[in-house]
Amino acid sequence: MPDSIMVPFHGAGSGVDELSWGQRELWGGMLRQRTWMPMGLVLPLPAGTGVEDVAAELRFIMERFPSMRTRLLLRPDGPPQQKLSESGAVPLEVLDVPDDGNPAEAAEEASRRLHETAFDFERDWPVRTAVIRHRGALTHQVTVVCHLVNDGFGGLVLAEEVARWHRAGRRVDTVPEGMSPLEQAAWQRSPAGQRQSAAALRHWDRTLRAIEPRRFPGPLDPRRPRHWQAGFTSRAMHLAARVVARRTGTDRTTVLLTAFAVALADATGIHPVVVRVVVSNRFRSALADTVSPVSQPALCVLDVAGLPFDEAVTRTGRRAMAAYKHAYYDPGALDALRERVNRERGVEVDIACYFNDRRPPSPAADPLPTPDEIRDALPATAFRWISQQDRPNERLFLTINADPDTVDLDICGDTEHIPPAALEACVRGMESATVAAAVTGDPAAYQRR
Repeated sequence: MPDSIMVPFHGAGSGVDELSWGQRELWGGMLRQRTWMPMGLVLPLPAGTGVEDVAAELRFIMERFPSMRTRLLLRPDGPPQQKLSESGAVPLEVLDVPDDGNPAEAAEEASRRLHETAFDFERDWPVRTAVIRHRGALTHQVTVVCHLVNDGFGGLVLAEEVARWHRAGRRVDTVPEGMSPLEQAAWQRSPAGQRQSAAALRHWDRTLRAIEPRRFPGPLDPRRPRHWQAGFTSRAMHLAARVVARRTGTDRTTVLLTAFAVALADATGIHPVVVRVVVSNRFRSALADTVSPVSQPALCVLDVAGLPFDEAVTRTGRRAMAAYKHAYYDPGALDALRERVNRERGVEVDIACYFNDRRPPSPAADPLPTPDEIRDALPATAFRWISQQDRPNERLFLTINADPDTVDLDICGDTEHIPPAALEACVRGMESATVAAAVTGDPAAYQRR
């Protein structure tokens, strides 16, 4: 068993309030999927790093960022509340690896264990940290956090703050600028917060009443286990998306969202595609620098089947921008709205299709790849089935991981609604559409392929 040391901390602020909208969004997903949505990171440590160095950094993180000191109060008669504590002590595991052992493998095993260990929302601090020690020296740090602490873009803010702390000789005098979850909850109750949510829900109401209710073909090839996950890696699609983004004056996310809509319509025969695009909401100034979850899904209707690809990208950009403005709202109020619309329409309107691009925006890179460079990258494309399981999940969820040099994505699907073959066809179709549009220089290339 690993040894543990307790790292005491004392930060500013405490209190109890309802969950912020971002926290409530994730809490709903956790209930549906029966998981605490752990997010993990394994990093090699610089030579000479001591346990006291890791403890000091962990203490800084706990003290500086209120979300790291936030736990839940579970209530039988309502949604949980958030509880921010001023002080406490968090464990730091120290795992010794035998001299003939492999410290990298030990770090990965520790990460798996910390991911799989049950989480107590009321008692556990939402940060789990371990270090690997081999032949007397620390080699790796393992960190696993509950998703209620943060989202992917907030992780970038945290990483920059930690780097700044190191550059300043472990002294940072200013407090974080972003709103804490407690501050967010207070704003969301305010008249301004209520107006924002009401405007967003009016957009959702109009869309839910206008779209066809069916998203997927149904149980054409149901499997057991029911939920299948695949990975797909394509540098060719990454390069091609850069070319199309530059030509159309958009960005990589818009190009790949267009490719997803085109390929999904092809794979399922159902269009328009209605997709919940996960929006970081950090374009809102008060949320730009927060280390807490603020992402919520927008509802985007993409009628792109049969269009020339460049035209489809332009249309997607307009539709997506309008949807992004309405991705900050009270999730409980949205649940009530959906129930009302379903009741009044007499049918469940299925919107369980998600797209999440986790990569941060990148500056334009010159020179653009040539058609030959894109074609040469195609043989490296890889598709693989990752897992099958019966734990509940969304009907379709596509995530583009934060790899700056390729399109590395995961696609998860419920085979009661979309067959495995359609999942594979969707990601391969995304590559085909994007590459065809890029290498020919012909905006109509996909339409005629």
